[in-house]
Amino acid sequence: MASFPAVLRSEWTKIRTVASTTWTLACALLVTVGLGALLCSFTASRFAEMSDTEKLTFDPIMISFAGMSLGQLAMIVFGVLVVGTEYSSGMIRTSLAAVPRRGSLLAGKLTVATALALAVGLATSFLSFFLGQALLGEHGAGIGEEHALRAVIGAGLYMALIALFSMGVATALRSSILALGILMPFFFLISTILHAFASTRTVAQYFPDQAGSKIMQTVPDAMNQVQAPYGPWGGLGIMVLWVVAAVLGGWLVLRKRDA
Repeated sequence: MASFPAVLRSEWTKIRTVASTTWTLACALLVTVGLGALLCSFTASRFAEMSDTEKLTFDPIMISFAGMSLGQLAMIVFGVLVVGTEYSSGMIRTSLAAVPRRGSLLAGKLTVATALALAVGLATSFLSFFLGQALLGEHGAGIGEEHALRAVIGAGLYMALIALFSMGVATALRSSILALGILMPFFFLISTILHAFASTRTVAQYFPDQAGSKIMQTVPDAMNQVQAPYGPWGGLGIMVLWVVAAVLGGWLVLRKRDA
């Protein structure tokens, strides 16, 4: 029976030798940093034209992470591919033959993939912050300012949690196409639309992306954001609960059903 360190090495080999997973992580970094820099540059150029209210509620840190809305798309794809590729190729049978303890196999896969997503997420968040603040110039903020470091580290954690949530869903569904078909509309249509209306916002603000993104916000009502009934860490905690539920659901399906 394979030891857990051996499982970790095996999962690392699987991930790094598949080009699609490497490219999705690279896209997550480039898209998030690039779009955030573009919006920071645009904001700096029109800052003088902003209203007094907009200036008072301006959050220079959060705008650095404006590209996160598209960057998380790549993280979702990464999380789904890490799990779904083995099911679509049939390699899951080989993996289970090599590691009969299904809990160890899933734990190894999630550990390696989440650690990699976290490393890329933190690199993305710090690059987005420093480049964005440089482009904002005198309107920017320093890493030593209140809540700045929390927001930057939180942005990296957010990206890792998005990937882990996607892995849990993909494990439960055992299909990349089905997982992407559910996750994409959920994050980019359902969550956004429900949050846009006051009548449904009280539900949408407890969705994983809406709650988790509060960790990146340092001004409560910045950028027309509606103040939530929880703080930044409370929002991240809600997101963690969603992730735990998704991973637990994936583990139960893997444990009970044949490959």
